[in-house]
Amino acid sequence: MADQNAAWTEFRYAVADVEGNGQRPPDLVELAIVLIDDGVIGAPLTWLVKPPSPITPLARRIHGISNEQVASAPPAAEYAAEISAILEDTIFVAHNAHVDLGVLTRELCGFQPAIVIDTLKLARRRLPSRSSYKLSLLAEVLKLTTDMPAGSKPHRAAFDALACARLLAHLADGAELADLLNDAKTTSCEGSTDDAAPTLF
Repeated sequence: MADQNAAWTEFRYAVADVEGNGQRPPDLVELAIVLIDDGVIGAPLTWLVKPPSPITPLARRIHGISNEQVASAPPAAEYAAEISAILEDTIFVAHNAHVDLGVLTRELCGFQPAIVIDTLKLARRRLPSRSSYKLSLLAEVLKLTTDMPAGSKPHRAAFDALACARLLAHLADGAELADLLNDAKTTSCEGSTDDAAPTLF
């Protein structure tokens, strides 16, 4: 991996979003990964997963995925090797990243990214004094949701992962990776009334 003092565009990123079944802890229902290479944002890669336990009514109301839709989908184990290969040698990025990491580390045996960037923490540092740091609101205010893939919508994994990738690019403009890692470490939530974005689970 290049020196962390290099421009952020010198690195490869995997921006992820997961949707769960509402159980505690949540099982994976949908995953999207958006790769960023040389600062260029790719198209979302998506997987629909049949969880071992049913999707709860609350989770369905949020992301709109029903038990019928996943009834014929493969379990997460059948995707594990493919997903792990895509995530290999990337910087893992997510909004409120501990939620996505919690699901993926349970579903992908041995998955433990070397570097993680949480765009929730990064946004708090680089966009101070916002009333909210929820991904949906940041994406709307910063106009990050234009030209989304046909059929995608908020709270589905592809839409949210792409919005998060665009948010990272917005926040990282002109920065070195070291700057992003330093800013993403902040735990201050000054100006924020939503310390943790909804987990959807």
